Amino acid sequence: MLASERQKKIKELVTIRHSLKISELSEMFQVSEMTIHRDIKPMVESGIIEKSFGGISLVSRETKGQNSNECVLCHRSLNQRLAFRLILTENRVETACCSHCGILRHQMLGDEVLETLCSDFFTDTTISATTASFVMDATIDLGCCQPQVIPFKHREHAEGFVKGFSGTVVSYTEAMGKVTGQMGKSKGCCHHG
Repeated sequence: MLASERQKKIKELVTIRHSLKISELSEMFQVSEMTIHRDIKPMVESGIIEKSFGGISLVSRETKGQNSNECVLCHRSLNQRLAFRLILTENRVETACCSHCGILRHQMLGDEVLETLCSDFFTDTTISATTASFVMDATIDLGCCQPQVIPFKHREHAEGFVKGFSGTVVSYTEAMGKVTGQMGKSKGCCHHG
C-alpha cells in the first residue's frame, strides 16, 4: 500500500474513532511504527491530528480555537523542540511553548489533565513530563520563559547537564512547586529571557 493510501485510511479511521495507537496502525498496515510516524507527519503539521503519548488524536473544535502556533498560556510562538503538551479530558489537547508554561497550565487545569508530554532536551524524543527530571536555574538561556525548566528523560542526563551549565535537578512535582513559588514573586504569567 502506498503512503498516500495509508494516510487516507488513517484520516478516515481517526475521524471515526477520534484516537488511535501508533502500534495499532503499524499492525493494521503491516509497516513499522516509524513509517506510521512519517505517514501522520503531514496531518500533524496541518492541524488535523495531534500526537499523544503512543498515539494520535483528532483535533477537537475546542483545540482548533487555540492558535496552534502559539502558547496556550503566554501566547508566545511555539518552538516544537521546547513545546509541552497537555492531554485533557474530552479528547482535548493544549500546547504550551515550554515546560515552564506547561507546568503552570497543568496547575490551572488540575484534574482535567490526563497526561503531560514534553521532549527530552538531549534526544528530542517525546517523554511523559510527570516521570521526567528537570533542570532549573541553569546558566544557558534557551530564549523562552523564565524560570527555565529543561526536561530530561533520565536523571543522570540532567545531572550531567548540570555539570556543564550549573542548575538544580528536580522532579516534576518539585519543578511545579518552584515555578509557582517564583511566579508568585513576579508580575504576570512569566517573563522571557
